[in-house]
Amino acid sequence: MNTIKTVGLMTFLMVLFVAIGGALGGRGGMVMAILFATIMNVGMYWFSDKLVLRMYKAQPVTEAQAPELHAMVRILVQKAGMPMPRVYIIPEETPNAFATGRNPEHAVVAVTQGIMRILSREELSGVIAHELAHIKHRDMLTATIVATMAGAISMLAQMAQWSMIFGGGRRDDDEGGSPIVAIVMMIVAPIAAMLVQMAISRTREFEADKGGAQIAGNPTWLANALLKLEKGSQIVPMEDARPATAHMFIVNPLTGGGLMKLFSTHPPIEERVQRLNDMARGRR
Repeated sequence: MNTIKTVGLMTFLMVLFVAIGGALGGRGGMVMAILFATIMNVGMYWFSDKLVLRMYKAQPVTEAQAPELHAMVRILVQKAGMPMPRVYIIPEETPNAFATGRNPEHAVVAVTQGIMRILSREELSGVIAHELAHIKHRDMLTATIVATMAGAISMLAQMAQWSMIFGGGRRDDDEGGSPIVAIVMMIVAPIAAMLVQMAISRTREFEADKGGAQIAGNPTWLANALLKLEKGSQIVPMEDARPATAHMFIVNPLTGGGLMKLFSTHPPIEERVQRLNDMARGRR
């Protein structure tokens, strides 16, 4: 069901992109925007792992440096039938973890020092299995495609704004369309694209929770870990957390309520835990 939702949301994003391109910039503006956004996001796809690891000062650890962590990852990848990813530790007391890499053959699993202090071995296994599920599902590719479309829509809206300022909103007949429609699209389309982007991120989290529980072999391990991680991230917030990378972590590293929760890239912890507990009881 989560996969069907993801496909549906990405289809909606594509339709939205075509609509805003026709209403605002015509074919020429649409081509320019998608070319620029594609170049930018292809770069993100190939180099995002290096950038995010450097951003959070993550350091690679060998099997000799972290034997228990490496052994845990190795057991889980064997269960999942995946290649062994590189293992990194983030010098950060906030308990959290993320996975990155463009495909399973070039993957990284990174955990903070804090997460290894507060979780039991079983709970940490659940977290790492969740990250391996992201890798196995190639969620980095999904995120890159969605980011390309959302970025192109935002750029089209900005192009239309400047065009209306300096060109008076006049366009050739073959690119017709009402200026009122253009104004509405400039406002509504980027917001809609952002909401779809967050919705896809949330569905992929549910899918990774499910896949991680299956890899680890016990859904309650991840459920218990999520409760501890949410509490731990509130007690020791991540000071250098960036909104652009928040979706990569297993729990949202950004703190705040109200609109922050409404526009979060992660589903509510309570709902994730409930789904995992339902799996443990055989309901899912």
